[in-house]
Amino acid sequence: MVSYVRKGHSLRKAARHFGVSLCTIQRWVGRAGGQRLSRVDLSDKRSGCPTAPNRVADDLENRVLALRKRLRTYSDLGEYGATAIRDELLRLRARQVPSVRTIGRILERRGALDGRQRVRRNPPPPGWYLEDLAGARVELDSFDIVEGLVIRGSKGKRPVGVEVFNGISLHGGLMGSWPRGGITAKNTMDSLLAHWQSFGLPAYAQFDNDRIFAGAHARPDTFGRVIRLCLSLGVTPVFAPPRETGFQAAVENYNGRWQAKVWARFEHDSLRSVQDRSRRFVAAAQLRSAARIESAPQRKPIPDDWKIDLQSLRGRVIFLRRTDAQGRVSLLGRSFDVSATWTNRLVRTELDLDQKQARFYALRRREPTWQPLLKTHRYQPPERRFIE
Repeated sequence: MVSYVRKGHSLRKAARHFGVSLCTIQRWVGRAGGQRLSRVDLSDKRSGCPTAPNRVADDLENRVLALRKRLRTYSDLGEYGATAIRDELLRLRARQVPSVRTIGRILERRGALDGRQRVRRNPPPPGWYLEDLAGARVELDSFDIVEGLVIRGSKGKRPVGVEVFNGISLHGGLMGSWPRGGITAKNTMDSLLAHWQSFGLPAYAQFDNDRIFAGAHARPDTFGRVIRLCLSLGVTPVFAPPRETGFQAAVENYNGRWQAKVWARFEHDSLRSVQDRSRRFVAAAQLRSAARIESAPQRKPIPDDWKIDLQSLRGRVIFLRRTDAQGRVSLLGRSFDVSATWTNRLVRTELDLDQKQARFYALRRREPTWQPLLKTHRYQPPERRFIE
């Protein structure tokens, strides 16, 4: 319909030609705008408004919660209910002052009532543990490995093991898949370089704690090839906390999608067949998500004069960890004291290799913007030569 109108036909003529109403033609032409048809999101959307038209704005809800917290702490009367909050908004001459009943519903919805009940809190924004990432000012690529896939043998051929290195960006949904007979640190570097040469560098690259990504765990302060490649390119590597769900949710979801649409959908007789199907699936998925990819934070190209350097360690490495019962954090084969009052909780560890410091920040999903510095330790990066 959009193509028919763009050829010069009127909207009414298009409606008669396709046997639909005029408003249907207007809706689809309006959605297409001036974009190319290959970039237009033509998928069906849910009917109705995405949010209730009479719902209070988020900034006003946040102000109500802040006022309740302040009144509870500093009010001379010690009153911090819906009526007291409304009186305070009137005293401050706020532009919008909800009714007492509306304030009560806000407190109930956001779990700010003293009564015991199940609280359904709003989820933190994607990438909440990094301020610039949560604000959608930079991009992060998450990577993971799918293991245990086997092409069964036939006619005297041996079974062939398959492993897949997958990646997807947090905001843009830019995906990539590299099936191989086995994933190593060296071919992981090749895949990362090929991907980033085509699409540009993100600000962060996130991995789990597999030795292929983090390096061997045989001795302390070991930085593997993948970390050194990221640092050489100016990309900050981020390592998700062990045995924690949610931080790698995007790439884990893509792992399942790849297995359903590529691996389980077809019968493969060779690794080449898997690679061909995977390449076609990734190209189609990128085309479908082109609008989202283009609206994501801008990526930086690899400098023309860049040369790989795996010897020097400059920049930052971030580890997301959970403290133990004594408030300590273990990483890189070492144990650091963080805080005796912040036990069994999430922290973000930033290893500043230029300043030779390890900084520990508190993380809390309920308050994603509250990330105070808990402790700073002196950290000496390894000076031994890396064997390439």
